[in-house]
Amino acid sequence: MRHTVYCVLCVLATLALGIIAARYVADLWVLGFFESLQTHISLFAIILALIAFLFKRHWYAMFLTVAGAVLAIHSVFMLQEYATSSLVASAEAGGGHFRLLSFNIEDSNFENGTRITDLIVGSNADVVEIFEAGPIFSEMDRILKVYPYRIGCGVMTTDCDSLILSKRPFQTQMMRSLGSLWDNRFILATINMDGQPVNFASAHLSKPYFDEFHQVELGLLAAALEDVKGPLLLAGDFNASVITPDMRDFLAATGLRHAFPEPATWPIAAGAYGITIDHVFARAPLRLISVTQIRDAMGSNHFGLMTEFSVPRHQ
Repeated sequence: MRHTVYCVLCVLATLALGIIAARYVADLWVLGFFESLQTHISLFAIILALIAFLFKRHWYAMFLTVAGAVLAIHSVFMLQEYATSSLVASAEAGGGHFRLLSFNIEDSNFENGTRITDLIVGSNADVVEIFEAGPIFSEMDRILKVYPYRIGCGVMTTDCDSLILSKRPFQTQMMRSLGSLWDNRFILATINMDGQPVNFASAHLSKPYFDEFHQVELGLLAAALEDVKGPLLLAGDFNASVITPDMRDFLAATGLRHAFPEPATWPIAAGAYGITIDHVFARAPLRLISVTQIRDAMGSNHFGLMTEFSVPRHQ
């Protein structure tokens, strides 16, 4: 009986580690979901291997433990590789400090539209980026009293999916599709933030296990941002962690950086122990000061994010 339990646990741990280790030998879109969970799956495999070792003292269980530890440690290194230092950001003097609210509110979450609107109106954010914005469309008149400028939900598009709200007018504005799977899920706008033009981008990508759409969309997004000059802040639902191969390639190509650690945004049931698939990325000279989880998901399947950032004064 003890040997049987040992074998079952070792098989499960081997399968778990094999799935996440496959990324090191092949780039397979079907593994995209598991790649985002590399830290969690590695820790799960370690626990299975240690339990197996209690049932039978055998070298293979210890081998699995070591392999799991290596994969977990590497995942942490990858989480930090494209991170920016919030200490540097907070120490920077002479720049204005602003707030960005970004939130995938879930397109079927109509019963919480009023509560989410209350959050937006009372957030004191300078710019708001909402994804799957349909549940707040009926509240738009109330929102526009605080945020009179918008892209999305009837402006530049007839649908109400991706939405940018601003207290300040847009100097430039653009809305387009990323690939063929979804329409109008990329927005780029320039806003004068106390004398310094800042580019605000909004992106909502498909799930990484929908064929190769996620990788294609990231390539199109990188190309769209290539000619953007000056401070850039990109927020969005990327449906993937920064440790997935295509996300790492995207960050390397664009020079965008994220806070570390990033707050978990999904799944809601995991709270602070989930993974980050909603991100806020910045490019110098803009600096991220903090990115925090909005703890009440208000019926969404994602947590929202509140970002504080600084913009150097225009010289």
